[in-house]
Amino acid sequence: MTRFIHDKFAKDYLEELLKDYGEVKASEKVSGEIKEIDVLFTPAKQQTSKLQILGLLGRLAENPAIIEPYRNPASTDEICDCILKLLEVKALLRREAKANKIKLQESEIPKLWILTPTISETRLSSFGTIQKEGWLSGVHFLADALRTAIVAIHQLPQTPETLWLRLLGRGSIQSQAVIELQALPLDHPYQKATLELVYNLRENLRVNQELETDDRELIMRLEPLYQRNREQAKEEGRQEGEKDLILRLLHRRIGEVDALLIERITGLSIEQLENLGEALLDFSSVADLEAWLTQHSI
Repeated sequence: MTRFIHDKFAKDYLEELLKDYGEVKASEKVSGEIKEIDVLFTPAKQQTSKLQILGLLGRLAENPAIIEPYRNPASTDEICDCILKLLEVKALLRREAKANKIKLQESEIPKLWILTPTISETRLSSFGTIQKEGWLSGVHFLADALRTAIVAIHQLPQTPETLWLRLLGRGSIQSQAVIELQALPLDHPYQKATLELVYNLRENLRVNQELETDDRELIMRLEPLYQRNREQAKEEGRQEGEKDLILRLLHRRIGEVDALLIERITGLSIEQLENLGEALLDFSSVADLEAWLTQHSI
């Protein structure tokens, strides 16, 4: 049961990260015996350097891609099924190109990236995988004609470049990635949205009665981060409410407050806002507000 929870998280997560850089289709159906691609990504025609912020995941998304994430180690049959999906997509693109009397460009054919927490050397050997120069350890390529690579998440080096893929790992690998995610600057474009997805995963796992050890540990690891996040959200809400109240009182007391002063007020802490709320009762002009802000080094 929990596998489906993690599958949903992986699809939502990859869609959230990649949607700014092209078209993302989750659970895309292909011909044959009604197979579904987990994530089909088509990059925007105008590539952006911002994709680099996603590190190794961004590199996978530089070209059309089929991304198949697995919660448990991918079996030989599952890897073969993924390759079959890729071949069916390629065949569909060829038929469409032929019908439109155009030549199918090699760059238009997706590459397949199979994301698995671990994989044995025996299984890698059975697919004849190789390490390519310029790629991190843990990325194992099949023959070029198959346009496929197996990414063993737990074999990736623990660097910022691999963070966005390690979040799809298991156990201590995933937990460490969550800690690194939480430590990112608050203005990072993907920190807040990704944390919300992780917290949603926590909530969905908590209501499940049959949790694996990895899931129990993940919930325990997330608990203090979740509580801290909720307290921070409450504090931010309280601060926003206090600021709005102060601005309304100032408007009644001294009239219109210009944008520069509003910006300075917005930077006040809760304590400073409360102090300003008491002080403004004695204000009679905008000059009094400016003097108070200057006196308090704002």
